[in-house]
Amino acid sequence: MSDPHPALSSVDSVTAALAEQGYFADRGLATTIFLAASLRRPLLLEGEAGVGKTEVAKVLAAITGGELIRLQCYEGIDAGQALYEWNYTHQLLHLRTAEATGTASAATAGALEEELFSDRFLVRRPILRAIDHRSNVPPVLLIDEVDRADDEFEAFLLEALSDFTVTVPELGTFEAEIPPIVIITSNRTRDVHDALKRRALHHWVEHPDFEREVAILRAKAPTVPEQLAVEVARATGAIRELGMYKPPGVAETLDWANAVHLLGETTLTEASVDATLGTLLKYREDQERVRREGLTNILAAALSA
Repeated sequence: MSDPHPALSSVDSVTAALAEQGYFADRGLATTIFLAASLRRPLLLEGEAGVGKTEVAKVLAAITGGELIRLQCYEGIDAGQALYEWNYTHQLLHLRTAEATGTASAATAGALEEELFSDRFLVRRPILRAIDHRSNVPPVLLIDEVDRADDEFEAFLLEALSDFTVTVPELGTFEAEIPPIVIITSNRTRDVHDALKRRALHHWVEHPDFEREVAILRAKAPTVPEQLAVEVARATGAIRELGMYKPPGVAETLDWANAVHLLGETTLTEASVDATLGTLLKYREDQERVRREGLTNILAAALSA
């Protein structure tokens, strides 16, 4: 087992490397990332949408210098779309060229068939690309929103990630000399099977606490005044406690802070909150709930010392 990247060699170095990229992880997440990198195990990140699960993979790719390879899961995705397929258009063109030039004879049929199913016509999809990366720096394979796929696809993933080998019948077996860093995310629209959880290390990603959200705002929205960033972080935390249909994530907090700032405000007011609430909450029901609770209460939470 090869040593992990130096920036991932301890919990403290992981925390520092993430922070340098503008990602402020709590101790639990940094510890799990360190263990996953050291043990060469996939990391399953679960949590509500918008808490920064996908961003972990992007930041790890930036830290290690590895290629970010993303497999976006969706209902109906199958192994072929994740693994490989043959470029039938180019195969057909090659065959027609051979026929036009007179090289597609019975005597050369076997050789022509071998050409058609050679590496030249193989289209590598994300999992095969990650396994057959041929680089000294392992890529970061992001398997995003695995909960959108079905049980059969999960079973395929389990097999592919167990030993990082893939067999293409026409070409043979591909095996990763250096396994990729694998990040699997789930919004938990359904439970991921226990078998996949056993294969991976698991971490539940929470919304950031107040201090981390302020730090994120400082890093990602540096033009927003300090006081406004603090008030937005407090107000967002208070709104999440109201039981939203879709609690605002970090991206929405950043949008809200920037929106209020663009209106020329340096502090939250009832008018500015009411005018910009749609940048924070994307469902009408959530906006109505906040207004029913009273914008005054939200402002009180935001302005509390």
